[in-house]
Amino acid sequence: MPDPELLEKLFRTAFKIRVFETEGIKLYRQGLIRGYFHPYLGQEGIATGVCAALREGDYIASTHRGHGHCIAWGADVKRMVAELLQKETGYCRGYGGSMHIADIHNGNLGANGIVGAGTPLGVGAALAAQIKGSDAVTVTFSTDGASNNGTFLESLNLAAIWNLAFVLVIENNRYAVSTRIEESTRDADLYKRGLSIGVESHQVDGNDPLAVYELTKEAVRKCREGKGPILIEAKTFRHMGHHVNDPGKYMPADELAYYKERDPVDRARNALTEMSGIEQSKIEAIEDEIRKEFEDAVEFSKASREITMAEFEEFAADY
Repeated sequence: MPDPELLEKLFRTAFKIRVFETEGIKLYRQGLIRGYFHPYLGQEGIATGVCAALREGDYIASTHRGHGHCIAWGADVKRMVAELLQKETGYCRGYGGSMHIADIHNGNLGANGIVGAGTPLGVGAALAAQIKGSDAVTVTFSTDGASNNGTFLESLNLAAIWNLAFVLVIENNRYAVSTRIEESTRDADLYKRGLSIGVESHQVDGNDPLAVYELTKEAVRKCREGKGPILIEAKTFRHMGHHVNDPGKYMPADELAYYKERDPVDRARNALTEMSGIEQSKIEAIEDEIRKEFEDAVEFSKASREITMAEFEEFAADY
C-alpha cells in the first residue's frame, strides 16, 4: 500500500491546481487578468505525480500551460495569483503574467510561451548539474505539439550522448491548439521517439497521479545513478479548449466525456479514500483549507501594488 502521507500530498496538490485554474478563469472573466490564460484542467495528475517524485535541489522547466507545474513544485499561491494580476508581489513582479512564471532560485526555470523551448533549457540545466558534480535531476514538461519541433530530438539526443540526469515528460493531451495529433504525426505513441535514439522511454496514464509518481520516481532514481536521460509520455486530455476563449468545439464530446470520467483529481481523491481509510470529513476539511488559501491569495493580490508604465519602460530598456 502507498504511504498515506503520499496519497494525501497527491490529492492536495491535484485539488489545489484544480481550484487555482477554475477560480483563475473567473478572475480572467472579471477582466483582472490580461493576455492569455491556458488552463491545466484535466492534466493535474501529471504535474502532481512528477513533482512529488523530485526533491529540493532538482529543477523543472515548464510550458505555456504551466500553472500546474508551478503549484506542484510548491509555489506560493499568493505570489502566483499576484503574478497573474500583474502585481509587484508576483514571482516576476507582474512582468511575466500567466505564461511566464518562474522562480529560478527554487529550481523552477519557468514557463515558456515558445513551443518546445523548455527542452533545451532543461538539458542545459542538467548539463550544468553534471559539470558541478551534482546528482540533481532536471525535468522538462513538454507537449505533443512540441514533439514535432526540432529542439525536441536535438535536445534529447544531446542529453543521451552525455548521459544527463534529465527526464523529458510529454504531456500528450492529443491537441496542438486545435490540431489533432493524428493529423500531425503518423504514430501517435510519442514515447517511441525516444526509443529511436536509444533513450529509455515509457508511456503512462497521465490521469493517474499515483501511476505517474511511481514511474517518475523510478526514472529519477535511474538518472541519479547516471542512467539518464529518460522519456515519459503521459497520456491525458484537457477539459476545455486551448485557452479560456477557445470553446473547444473541435474536441469530440464522447472523448471528452471518457476522460472526464477518469478525472485525475477524482482519482487522487478516491485513492486517498480507498487506500488510507481517511474520513470524508478530513477530505472536506482539506478542500475547504485549499479554497480558503486561494481566497486569501486573491485578497492579497488585489491589495498589492501594480507596476507603473514608467517602471515597466525603465525595466524593458535594460533588456
